[in-house]
Amino acid sequence: MSVTDDLRAAFLTRELSDAQRAELAAVSEEICFEPGQELFHEGRPADHLWMLLEGEIELSRRIGRQTVVVATMSTPGQWAGGLTAWGDEDATYRASGRAATEGRCLAVPSEQLRALVERWSPFATHLLLGVFHTVRTIDATARERQSLLALGELAARLAHEINNPASASLRAVEAVRNAAHYMLDSLVSLAEQGVTAATFLDIDRRRAALEQHEAVDDDPLDQADREDLIGSWLEDNGIDLAWRMAPVLATAGADRGWLEELEEAVGSDAMPAAVRWITSTLGMTALLDELGEATSRIGHLVEDVKTYSAMDRAEAQQADVTSGIESTLTVLGPKLAGLTVVRSYAPEVPAVEVYAAELNQVWTNLIDNAVDAMAGSGTLTLATSLAGDDVVVEIADTGPGIDPAVLARVFEPFFTTKDVGKGTGLGLDIARRIVVDRHGGELTLDSSPAGTVARVTIPLGRADT
Repeated sequence: MSVTDDLRAAFLTRELSDAQRAELAAVSEEICFEPGQELFHEGRPADHLWMLLEGEIELSRRIGRQTVVVATMSTPGQWAGGLTAWGDEDATYRASGRAATEGRCLAVPSEQLRALVERWSPFATHLLLGVFHTVRTIDATARERQSLLALGELAARLAHEINNPASASLRAVEAVRNAAHYMLDSLVSLAEQGVTAATFLDIDRRRAALEQHEAVDDDPLDQADREDLIGSWLEDNGIDLAWRMAPVLATAGADRGWLEELEEAVGSDAMPAAVRWITSTLGMTALLDELGEATSRIGHLVEDVKTYSAMDRAEAQQADVTSGIESTLTVLGPKLAGLTVVRSYAPEVPAVEVYAAELNQVWTNLIDNAVDAMAGSGTLTLATSLAGDDVVVEIADTGPGIDPAVLARVFEPFFTTKDVGKGTGLGLDIARRIVVDRHGGELTLDSSPAGTVARVTIPLGRADT
């Protein structure tokens, strides 16, 4: 029996004319298959339409850690794929096709399919394009909303993280301004007391010795006692603002003996100005250190967000998976309060060719789900390892686990167990598409009453475009 005869018997093509069936056969490839042979793979570009001529083909999808048969093609004329024919070059096979018996099928290139259908029935072509693009538009709108929600959460978290060092910077700037005023005022007072250059150099030497001295960090009660002793001595000697200078001097390691030696060197008249100058200088140094730490923290946050969003890496590039996870933890920082975070990163894991920003979205969704499952208390474990030619990332929580009935549906678009307004049901679907479709990897969930483990497997050096 010829392919044309097969097409005449198949329900999909029986209404075509002999000439049309001949045209279809001419641009197609007849493929004979054996049991177990894979014909097309879930997540790969749907660049062919596969039409059954005889035999059986099972269609399966990865759901969690299982491969589930979702349909069987057994009637001549049943088809799958060919979605790139309708204007979306990124359309992928929604399931894998594997032969269940011996048989034959026809593989029609999507480009040729589009040309034939347009010529045979322009009206049908317009309907197909309309339906396909409508579905794609609805899907894209939903995903855009999910992205906007994620962006809003990211902005709120970043604002929260930056607020603390930014506030500390503002406080430090104001304190530096006051310290500079006291320092200049004390210099004027020293000049008015007629302090010689040699005496001033001696004051500065004592100041430098304190500055180089390791800061005292004793028991709070001991620190308070030292402050009281220094404050009392300053007040007894008629030095104003003793309560403000005592903590600085006590932290720097000054004591009563140090004060008495300074007074003997500069004289009682110049002592108040000398103490004020030393204290304001020490305070200025501490404030500048605090300001440096705060601005450095802001810089690190910006760098983490840049790593998280991969603003400078639009194309697939070699990236460190661990860095992406760490930047995600920084962005999600406020949500981790109350949780124990355990890191188990294998040192031998190499850089992998990925779309970094997209992969970081995967970490965000998986970590966010894990955190939500633990409801503010538990252990979040992050692990990386190398398994053959794959990088494996595991994100585990100690939550109550996922019901098996729910676990079988978690990767379905729009399926969610969260309350209305708290979830769109797209997080795991998007994560799975990124891992499977874009990186040729696997995303599975293993759950029990003791917790859930999300496992991402990414092949080395492979990111589909």
